[in-house]
Amino acid sequence: MTDHAITTALHAIDWAAVAGSLDAHGHAELPGLLAPHACGELVALYPNRENFRTRVVMARHGFGRGEYQYFAYPLPAQVEALRTHAYRCLAPLANRWNEAMGIDLRYPPAHADYLARCREAGQSRPTPLLLRYQPDDYNCLHQDLYGEHVFPLQMAVLLSAPGADFTGGEFVLTEQRPRMQSRAEVVPLARGDAVIFAVHHRPVQGTRGCYRVNLRHGVSRLRSGTRYTLGVIFHDAAR
Repeated sequence: MTDHAITTALHAIDWAAVAGSLDAHGHAELPGLLAPHACGELVALYPNRENFRTRVVMARHGFGRGEYQYFAYPLPAQVEALRTHAYRCLAPLANRWNEAMGIDLRYPPAHADYLARCREAGQSRPTPLLLRYQPDDYNCLHQDLYGEHVFPLQMAVLLSAPGADFTGGEFVLTEQRPRMQSRAEVVPLARGDAVIFAVHHRPVQGTRGCYRVNLRHGVSRLRSGTRYTLGVIFHDAAR
């Protein structure tokens, strides 16, 4: 899938509807963002260690079970295109959220300028990653923060086909609301579908004004097969 194809796919999205879903639920689904062949091309990168800077076995760190690898720079063209063009579409919403939550920080329109800001703060390690789950693997609820600078939205793209490549392994979000019990939501995805979701917190309009809710995400236990996911995080990590 070329840079042009990814740009075309992103431009075809109703970003006003995406923003509405993110405002209401903390996540938004992008059906069919990647074609099956593009998903296969990304999965095929996984065995080649030259594509990656770090491999993480989750059980060693108490993160769950399974493993993932962070891409090295330069990123694969598909991943770079998704990261660059999706950021441009999401930056206005991120700025609106910060304004609503009383956070002074604003995000520049171009992702390259945002990454320059990350580098100035010592965050220069790429964060896009491929995740692999096999039977009984899971990912504990967590947040992908990585340093001082955190872009408030991120994307996950399912690269495997539910029911054909794997069973179980649902994408899960939880939302911790002030003085209330947490709310959980399972997001159904097909192969090539993406979900955009809040990294850390998001604004919610209440009867007495705007307040913040805290979000975490994870993956439920895989019952069978193998599940691959592309994670697109827009801020880089500190060394």
